[in-house]
This record gives sequence, C-alpha cells and structure tokens, in this order.
Amino acid sequence: MKMTTEEAFVKCLQRHGIEHAFGIIGSAMMPISDIFPDAGIKFWDCAHEGSAGMMSDGFTRATGKMSMMIAQNGPGITNFVTAVKTAYWNHTPLLLVTPQAANKTIGQGGFQEVEQMKLFEDMVAYQEEVRDPTRVAEVLTRVISQAKRLSGPAQLNIPRDFWTQVIDIEIPDPIEFEASPGGQNSVAEAAKILSEAKNPVILNGAGVVLSQGGLAASQALAERLTAPVCVGYQHNDAFPGNHPLFAGPLGYNGSKAGMQLISEADVVLCLGTRLNPFSTLPGYGIEYWPTDAKIIQVDINPDRIGLTKKVTVGIVGDAAKVANGILGQLADDAGDAGRADRKANIAQKKSAWAQELTSMNEEQDDPGTNWNERARAAKPDWMSPRMAWRAIQSALPVEAIISSDIGNNCAIGNAYPSFEEGRKYLAPGLFGPCGYGLPAIVGAKIGQPDVPVVGFAGDGAFGIAVNELTAIGRGDWPAITQIVFRNYQWGAEKRNSTLWFDDNFVGTELDEDVSYSGIANACGLKGVVARTQEELTAALNQAIKDQMENGITTLIEAMINQELGDPFRRDAMKKPVSVAGISKDDMVPQTAA
Repeated sequence: MKMTTEEAFVKCLQRHGIEHAFGIIGSAMMPISDIFPDAGIKFWDCAHEGSAGMMSDGFTRATGKMSMMIAQNGPGITNFVTAVKTAYWNHTPLLLVTPQAANKTIGQGGFQEVEQMKLFEDMVAYQEEVRDPTRVAEVLTRVISQAKRLSGPAQLNIPRDFWTQVIDIEIPDPIEFEASPGGQNSVAEAAKILSEAKNPVILNGAGVVLSQGGLAASQALAERLTAPVCVGYQHNDAFPGNHPLFAGPLGYNGSKAGMQLISEADVVLCLGTRLNPFSTLPGYGIEYWPTDAKIIQVDINPDRIGLTKKVTVGIVGDAAKVANGILGQLADDAGDAGRADRKANIAQKKSAWAQELTSMNEEQDDPGTNWNERARAAKPDWMSPRMAWRAIQSALPVEAIISSDIGNNCAIGNAYPSFEEGRKYLAPGLFGPCGYGLPAIVGAKIGQPDVPVVGFAGDGAFGIAVNELTAIGRGDWPAITQIVFRNYQWGAEKRNSTLWFDDNFVGTELDEDVSYSGIANACGLKGVVARTQEELTAALNQAIKDQMENGITTLIEAMINQELGDPFRRDAMKKPVSVAGISKDDMVPQTAA
C-alpha cells in the first residue's frame, strides 16, 4: 500500500492504540504532529520537555497504557534525558521518539545536532534507529514491543529528512509476548521452601503492580500462608493497605511493623522486585534484613536477580503468574505451623506502629545537633511536617491517585499513604529527580479523568517544575490539585549540613518573598495558603471538590516549620577531614582570554 512515511508512522501508532503524546512542538516532528488530530492522537504541549516526559510517565503508570514522548531534535530531545531515566527505574513502558538531524547534514555540526542514540543508550531498555524510510513501521512496531516486553522506555531515532517520503509497505501487526510463569523447577522449589517455612514474609515490588492480577495473586498467596506482606520503598500501592496482612513499606521512613516482621522471617518471597538498595537500607536504626533467611526472588529481568542480595531461588517470570504457580504447588499443610501465633504477632506489631506513628509530631535531632529543636522554637505556631501529613490524610479520598516528589518532606510522608488497589502511588523512583510531583499527577489525571488526583512536592523540588503552571491551565488540560510543602529550604541537603558540615548551609536557602500560590493565581489557576492543620484539611477538601466538580486546578501552599527528617543516605556520607586546609587568600585572579 502506498503512503508517506509520516502516514505509516501514525498508522502504526493507531494500530497500537497510542493516543497521547507529550512534548513541545518542533519542526522536526511537525510532519506527524500535523496529522495527529485526524488520527485521534492528542498532543499535550508542555512548558518544558523534562516535565513532558514525567507527564508521560505518570499517564502510563496510572493507566497501564503506553504513551509517547516527542520533541524537536537536539535541545528538545536532550531535555528528555532525566525523565527517560526516571521512567527506566520506574519500569514504565514508554515510547520515546527522537527526530534526528537530517542524514545529509549529520556530522557537520549543524543546527540542533547531537548524537541522540549515544545520549540515551544508558537511559532506555531498548533503542533502534530507522535506517531507511521503508522500514519506519517495522522499526516502530519492534520498539513498542520491546518497551512492553522489558517494561521500560524504548527509543526510536529517525532522521528528520525521512518524513514525507512516499513508500509502499504494509503496516505490521503488533508483536505480543506472553508473560512467563517462571521455570517449572524453580517454581516447584519455591513452593517447597514456602511450604516448610515457619515465618514466611512476602515483599512486593513494582512488578506486582505492573503484572495483570498481581495484587490479587499475592493476596491469595499471603492468605494461604498467613504471611505478612511488606512493600518496597515508594511502592505503597503494591498490596491493599486495608488488608490485615499488610505490614507497610520498608526502607526510608517506612513501617517499623514491616521492618520488625521481616527481621523475623525464615523465608522471604521477593515478588516482582529487583530488591533496590533503598528498600533494604536500615530504618529507625533497625538492621531488619534477615541475613539467615532463605530468599526467593521473582523478577522479569534475569540480570537483576541476585544483584543486591544472596538468593536461594531465582525465578524469571511475571509476578502474578509465578505467585499463582507457587500457590498451586504448596503442600496441604503449608502455613499451618505457628499460624495463630503469626497472625497475632502481625496484628500486635501493626497496632503498636500505628499508635506510634499517630503520636509522632516532631523530627529527631542526632546527638550533638539541635537544628530541629531550633526550628520548632523559631516557629512555634507553624505545622510540623508530620502534622501536615495527618491533616492531608484526613481529607485525601480513598480512591485518589497521588504523586510524590523527591525531597525531605515528601519522604517524611512515606509511611502514611496506603491504597486499596495498584497504580495509585506515583513516586519519582530510584533515579530521584526533583520536579516529578506536578507533571506526574497531571499525566495521571489525563489518563484517569474521573479519579481525584493530588500531587505533593517540597518547595525546592517544585521550583524545577513551576513553569508547568503556565501550561496546565490552557484549553482542555484537566484540573488537578497540587500541595507544596513550604519551608523555604532544600531540606535533605540542609539535614546533611547539620550532621556533617557544622551548619554550613551552602545553597540550601530559598527566597521567602516568592509565593507559589501567587504564581498559580497569576497563571489563572487557584492558589491557596494553609497555615494550620484545620486550614490544610479544609483547603484540600475544597480543592478536591473544585477539581472534580468545577474543573478548577488548585495549588495549596502548606506552610510548615523547618524541621528536617532523617537523612536519605547515612551510608553514603561521613564527616569531612581538613588536611591541607582551604583559604580564600589562595584564590588567583583570572585574566580575560
């Protein structure tokens, strides 16, 4: 069939049901964006490509449907780098389309030229370049297939002069891969080990959320064994939060109940997780990883099995199918040994942690430091971060999708949110980009317009994405709610400064004359300031109502004191030692070239 390359490209997108593209318009992509409206593809023109990529990530994570990132070659594409690596560690299957400088000028250092394949080779799960116009549909079909198979972003690079060529091809059918149920022998061995366990614990990761029926399968297995279920760091939606076996998140500011329960395990089933370091680091001074337990690790990527922890059995497969396979092969008496005591122990530890968490109002200072004490004294009438989180929890709808940014006050909230189903918690993941909270929740709302959404960010991280306020009020952009924790500082770095650098606060202070709510109002949105728990709860209730009933986007500035939570990486920092000494007197003046 004769068609142009851009028609072939768009027809292939249609064949795969890709209806949403995120980016900023550019001449290198206009041959296809011009026909997007006729094809039923919506182009969301953002304020910055980095945020566009995070919107794409949020959309796909909230819906399970692929979306596309596309922008102008060169600087438009380089702005995608952080978002693409974020999607990589979020295991998000995205299509990254990178129009390239024209073939006839590549290598001449022309306008907006950069080596885009090398740029993303460490950022994507798969990449391929179109070598001839007649291969555009073949390559695009394969790239989309690999993104799904590897559960990560995949890149198609295409020289811009390949558009508008007349070609004679057929549009290939999508390539679908059946998810693996795991190796027969390894699943049988895992079932045998779990059948003999006295204190089995299940640790769910992102793979449980991404797997079709993953939560239900892990729940059935947990109930059969009466095994507590922990979740990995930033994966609070990987098990129903209202289930009596849910023990909460591990890692930074996670659940003490989960840490205590997994520390007692003789067998841990790590389901759909690469066991990332942040999910096993000590918390609250507790070294909770059970070094003598048998470890069963399930992941779709064999390269990640046994990468961070010694594994007894490794299973390459889909989380739901493997869990169901193990369940079907358990011994008749699996879980019977100590079942009643185990059930009581889970309930007791969960209850004790819930009471402790409810009573936690203040952040603790390390011995020899007193920043948090000073912060409370400086603003005695202001909310602490934990007071703000409790106010938020009292107003947050149970069905809401939330996003979190990277940073101190979002991390303090790690133990608070729980969910009844998956695809509800969009955290920035282990690449740790600032500026994720706002764009991710916008993408989620585009994908789930009938669900209330709330984004969270500290004021430092929010400043990186604040320009999106100029974009999201236009036309048919959906209404969202964004909460900014306002304490005028880069908190995580400031906590490091208090511990290791003698309160030498270099680069940690923000401008107290800047009003994010004022910027929101200036952008035609609604900006609100909340100074007390009562005001914050009321503001969030009204914002959700305005979002769902009135189509109004609200930014809430939650004014909090400058208390700082535990540092992110005690294992990566140490007190510096002066040897040669540094003096400004040693500075040599430069002369102009």
